[in-house]
Amino acid sequence: METSKVYFTNLRTSPSASLPTKMERVVKRAGIERIDFKNQFTAIKMHFGEPGNLAYLRPNYVARMVELLNSLGAKTFLTDSNTLYSGGRSNAVDHLKSAVANGFNPLTANCNVIIADGVKGTDCREVEINGDYCKSPKIGAAVVDADIVISMTHFKGHEQSGFGGTLKNLGMGAASRAGKLELHSCSQPQIDRDECTGCGVCVKYCAHDAVHLGSDRKAFIDYDKCVGCGQCVALCQHDGAVQGENDTSENLNCKIAEYTKAVLLGKPNFHVSFIMNVSPECDCWNHNDAAIIPDLGIAASFDPVALDQACADLVIKAPALSNSKLADKHPHEHLEGKDKFNLVHPDTKWEAGLDHAEKIGLGTRKYELITL
Repeated sequence: METSKVYFTNLRTSPSASLPTKMERVVKRAGIERIDFKNQFTAIKMHFGEPGNLAYLRPNYVARMVELLNSLGAKTFLTDSNTLYSGGRSNAVDHLKSAVANGFNPLTANCNVIIADGVKGTDCREVEINGDYCKSPKIGAAVVDADIVISMTHFKGHEQSGFGGTLKNLGMGAASRAGKLELHSCSQPQIDRDECTGCGVCVKYCAHDAVHLGSDRKAFIDYDKCVGCGQCVALCQHDGAVQGENDTSENLNCKIAEYTKAVLLGKPNFHVSFIMNVSPECDCWNHNDAAIIPDLGIAASFDPVALDQACADLVIKAPALSNSKLADKHPHEHLEGKDKFNLVHPDTKWEAGLDHAEKIGLGTRKYELITL
């Protein structure tokens, strides 16, 4: 398999090179203008950020991307699908309010926001790919209807997949609520009773009334109601809620790869990843913990697999930051060159998803990093 090109720029600026300008330069150098955007409905797939979380992408980058794409004739819109868990993005009404509050609106981005799977998350299309894990992924209709897909991804850690990169932004993010159920269908978590403190956070935030506290002040899960969304795992600060034995991070990542294939099937696509504010968990939560590494830069590629691999490698090579979850778990250790995502979330295996993505033809893990 041929090597893909990934273009990278650091975050050093000058009076003639602001960060939005550097982003525009790197995407142009990577070849985004080779796509014919004229009169094409162009979905910019991104994450609008859960209210209370401040690690999501600044809308300034999105506004510059919209300006560029509009100048090339695109009919742009910002999009994401509703979440499976409770919060500010589980239906289109709340989701739009969250997007507007975080700066993603026509005034700041010169672009409308369309929630891909509709008001209640039921507006979806099945895209047949006959995958090993998912035969016909259920994708938000607005993404399926788009002519072109551009992804803008905040690269960060994730408690179930290891990290949240381009594949997760597309595969999990564009899945409808029914699609997210399929992705999580075998991943029901468990309660480690020895670690559970009875704080009740998992009970409060379970959208499906599946987690309760027993008479002994230990949490327990009603598996007749649990959909496996993983919210309790993400929110537990004591390792009391953990990934279940019926599924693995490998399976989840492979499903995400197949959903990404469905999202991109038959569409020109291009991808940008921002390696900054690299929080240990996803932007889906209503808080963001301290970054685990310094801000590194912006990377772009036509190949989503190579892009994720390059971003992961850059994080692995980077030094770890003190006063972070990573430092708390591994004090006094020299972590340059080590897999920081696996150190933070040892039950995850992000490599499996990239391997499967390569197998099904999404791209290659072999890349040439071209630094501007």
